[in-house]
Amino acid sequence: MNVQSLILCIVLGVAAFAGSVDASPIRIKDLVEFDGVRGNDLVGYGLVVGLNGTGDGLRNAPFTEEIMSNILERLGINVSGEQFRPKNVAAVFVTAELPPFARAGGQIDVTVSAIGDAKSLLGGTLVMTPLNAADGQIYAVAQGTIIAGGFSAEGEAGGVVQGVPTAGVIPSGARVEREIDFDFTTIETIRLALREPDFTTAARIESAINGTIGRDAAIMLDSGTVRLTLSRMRAASPAHALGQIENILVEPERKARVVVDQRSGTIVMGQDVRISRVAVSQGNLTLRVQETPLVVQPNPFAQGETVVVPRTQAEFEKEPGIGMAELEPGTSLSDVIAGLNALGVAPRDMIDILKSIKAAGALHAEFVVR
Repeated sequence: MNVQSLILCIVLGVAAFAGSVDASPIRIKDLVEFDGVRGNDLVGYGLVVGLNGTGDGLRNAPFTEEIMSNILERLGINVSGEQFRPKNVAAVFVTAELPPFARAGGQIDVTVSAIGDAKSLLGGTLVMTPLNAADGQIYAVAQGTIIAGGFSAEGEAGGVVQGVPTAGVIPSGARVEREIDFDFTTIETIRLALREPDFTTAARIESAINGTIGRDAAIMLDSGTVRLTLSRMRAASPAHALGQIENILVEPERKARVVVDQRSGTIVMGQDVRISRVAVSQGNLTLRVQETPLVVQPNPFAQGETVVVPRTQAEFEKEPGIGMAELEPGTSLSDVIAGLNALGVAPRDMIDILKSIKAAGALHAEFVVR
């Protein structure tokens, strides 16, 4: 059996239209973001100490010396006019997210990243670092031992690095010192923002909420927003209202979408992707050009010059590919991929085939290339 017959047996032997499988109902809290319930980004600039000779070179990172001097002076140590040359300190950026409704005294995780030429933060300790929000106010203070995600080792003639040793985390490494000034109890309406805007999903959320509450408390504003009027709900507060609706199950509707990653050869597709009638032919052509110059020298004691004679060898090799195959209308893309996999088609060739089908207008889905 030739390649063309094999692809026809595998791809065209499937059902002309694969029945769609019903999506599982999802909780509303997993489909939307509640207006006013959001986190805030924090950032700080600090110093890591206790490194085993893998810190910043102070000649290449003068800001490390500056922050170290400031910290020592705040501790009552006068270092004016002194020059530091330690190798066990590193300047870092500290980032974190202040979760919604975080209260003073709570703890949050922080991420620490070197900004100088430090080789590793493994085993280092972050000195007390204030974390600021976009308004310039300090909302948390971070300190603790860093857990780095790799290692590095060096010798006189070389070294090895595994992972990213110049970045790490401190679990529960920051303590909240200031709360966000936001009174959630005064809200009269709450907007539900869909993470994947879709008119059908928004309408289903509206119907599910009104069907459960028993009143017209929810109304769809657009494909990405559903407004919830709290005065029409039997709830003591906005928090009670969200507690009543966030676990309601809704079956979301998804767009037909194909996502490919050219670097890793990954292909991800939805179940509703369909292909119209189209013919596909694919093959690989490899061209090799090799230069093997020949040096010709005169005989001993003879007059003459050394000459380089060019020699070029060119050849091409055509690898077996997919013969002409015609896909029936309504064929599921998952069936096409299954047939290509059975033929041993490489993922990168598969991506090229999908691009060509999309360019021909036969792939009915959003095509995302990363």
